[in-house]
Amino acid sequence: MTSLDKPTSDTDKSHPTAREEAAAKAVTEAALSEAFGGVRGMVETVLPGLLFVTMFTINKDLHTAAIAALVVSLVMVGVRLIRKDTVKHAFSGVFGVAFGVVFAMMTGNAKDFYLPGMIYTLGLALAYIVTTIAGVPLIGLILGPVFKENLSWRTRNPGRKAAYAKASWAWGLILLAKCAILFPLYWWADTTQLGWVLVSLKIPPFLLAVYLTWLFLAKAPPPIDVFAEMEAEEQAEKERKARAAQAGGHDG
Repeated sequence: MTSLDKPTSDTDKSHPTAREEAAAKAVTEAALSEAFGGVRGMVETVLPGLLFVTMFTINKDLHTAAIAALVVSLVMVGVRLIRKDTVKHAFSGVFGVAFGVVFAMMTGNAKDFYLPGMIYTLGLALAYIVTTIAGVPLIGLILGPVFKENLSWRTRNPGRKAAYAKASWAWGLILLAKCAILFPLYWWADTTQLGWVLVSLKIPPFLLAVYLTWLFLAKAPPPIDVFAEMEAEEQAEKERKARAAQAGGHDG
């Protein structure tokens, strides 16, 4: 074996082992599930809108469909509270449905049930793009605390910052594409057509964005655990104080 054939320590460091790659992927999957709610979060996101459009398709009654969507959202929050689960995803669904219900009731136009959510999606798409251009990609702000790295990726982990930038671009462009479909339909289609298209576009774009995020982050450098660093610093400080105290006692 020549010197060119022999693996170097630099090569070993830059090419993680299969076990390390599998561990990184597992950690990334768990973090994404926690951040975005997993399968249950997707169900809680889709169900109120699905119930609304189904009931409106059947009876064309705005009030009944809107109230049913709001009630099912509240029930899902109640179930999470009883089970002592994380309620942030269910609560966000309740607020979204509540805004839609209020808006539709005020205007008397059933299509307006969907308008607040569509505007939120557009705003979120722009937020992903603008924050990435500004050098602080939104997906990094969302996932940094989940990975226990906070904002360390901004200055200390350039490879990870690049992965967050790619993921944020993916989220922004996917959501913009979704808006490009929905907003014309808001003007041209009726309530049931808009509702069924919107429900059908809830999960696939979301899964695509999550998959791309997982792909980018699984190949990125591992996160810097700033919480572990702080704990190590605190422990080192305690040990220094203990040694100082011992030294002072011996001098006395």
